[in-house]
Amino acid sequence: MNYLFSHGKDIYKTIIFVGSMAELLDSGKKKRKKFEEADSATAKDSQADSSIIANDGKTSSTCDEDKGDGSDLDDKRLKKMKFESESEEVPADKMASVTDTASLGVPEAGKNLLEEAKRDASPDLEIKPAVTVEENKATINKEHCDTTEKGDASAVDSRRARKRRGDSDLDQSPTKKRHTETVAAHYNKLEEVGLEQRSMSRIFYLRNFNNWIKSVLIGEFLERVRQRKQSIAVLDLGCGKGGDLLKWRKGRISRLVCTDIADVSVQQCESRYYDMKNRGRQSERIFSAEFITADSTKELLSKKYNDRNIHFDICSCQFVYHYSFETYEQADMMLRNACERLCHGGYFIGTTPDSYELVKRLEASETDSFGNEIYTVKFQKKGDYPLFGCKYDFNLEGVVNVPEFLVYFPLLVEMAKKYGMKLVYKKTFREFYEEKVKNEEHKILLQQMLALEKYPADESSRLVSNKKEDYEHAEMLKNGGKAKLPLGTLSKSEWEATSIYLIFAFEKQQ
Repeated sequence: MNYLFSHGKDIYKTIIFVGSMAELLDSGKKKRKKFEEADSATAKDSQADSSIIANDGKTSSTCDEDKGDGSDLDDKRLKKMKFESESEEVPADKMASVTDTASLGVPEAGKNLLEEAKRDASPDLEIKPAVTVEENKATINKEHCDTTEKGDASAVDSRRARKRRGDSDLDQSPTKKRHTETVAAHYNKLEEVGLEQRSMSRIFYLRNFNNWIKSVLIGEFLERVRQRKQSIAVLDLGCGKGGDLLKWRKGRISRLVCTDIADVSVQQCESRYYDMKNRGRQSERIFSAEFITADSTKELLSKKYNDRNIHFDICSCQFVYHYSFETYEQADMMLRNACERLCHGGYFIGTTPDSYELVKRLEASETDSFGNEIYTVKFQKKGDYPLFGCKYDFNLEGVVNVPEFLVYFPLLVEMAKKYGMKLVYKKTFREFYEEKVKNEEHKILLQQMLALEKYPADESSRLVSNKKEDYEHAEMLKNGGKAKLPLGTLSKSEWEATSIYLIFAFEKQQ
């Protein structure tokens, strides 16, 4: 199987599909038998009880920082949902105790097809970049990647700038506009709600858990950058209503550019920023910020910045990138916006659905959809998975109800090379959780953010699910007598929903 890119001088002109993801999965199944022994051993290790944190008084050691080049992670494992639940102060009596990781476990999820992707995709995938790293490097002005902040864009400047930013840089037909307008309209309609109302949601703990994932990911890479510089500039690509503003404040960055396709969301993000700034202590220096409404899959952001020479240390793209995989041109523009203005050694980090997990669950389903009472995924056609434009409808209770597109990750890795990017980190949410929860600081944050539900519920609370089978994994550990109560967990339905995602990080090499 080959994927050939016929390219011109500056951009890929055409994309020829010779085969599809279905071929990849089929060939993987044929080779599964010879790997059964190795897969069995892996399964035994991964099926340790990792969805529950037992309170038995033990303290685990801090995880070492990941220092690999990401290739081994890519061999092992081949999502924009707006999970913005701020880490507000919560009563201590509502926190599930989290003090040990010896008995962590996720409900049985079945065999993963990512191993097959490793065996069959990498050797056959050949993608030639139209622009070499050396040619692309010439467009990057490295003098703007020093440790000095370049100034503060005023609120007036931000508003004036936005008035000039209405038109797309690319010609758009009504058909092409339809999907992005649907996404923008959906998120514009979402109302902001407070902690009290969010706490009544069926997916309250799921949203908090995903928010914890983002917090740990962002914190880790801010720390990596801070090891070499103190003044940090960040591009929040798909900022939504500003769900990560407190993370950037906690990370003590110097400058932030927030952009999103939904204009109402951007306005709310800007309002939250100024509210946060006004409520802050006089002695606290909060980062400067700029706000841009734009379709980052079709518009070049570098033409819209107040400072046309700005460069970033981190681009954060949380639950967004999969919207760009409608066409190659859109996916490439999104990548360009994410990576073109990164400093040498800068990071492109994010979260996105795991295409192989989605396809695996679809193939195991008797219909063209799968899910449970809190989420559903419905594909247009089962067995047909083109590299671009593989659309599915995703619904998450009260949060998301829009079409999305599969992101074939090995292809993303190859496309990123055009902008001098190298994959350095990639894990599923489950893998990331199991690793990071061993860190005492991350474990405390897990409690503070109410990212896990107390099991069993006490007299003043109730479980989010009334289905007994949703807590069978927790009940088994409880009855084992080895863990002190209460446990911290998610319902089985929530684990199924959050386990379709992965986290990634690319580093700017040139």
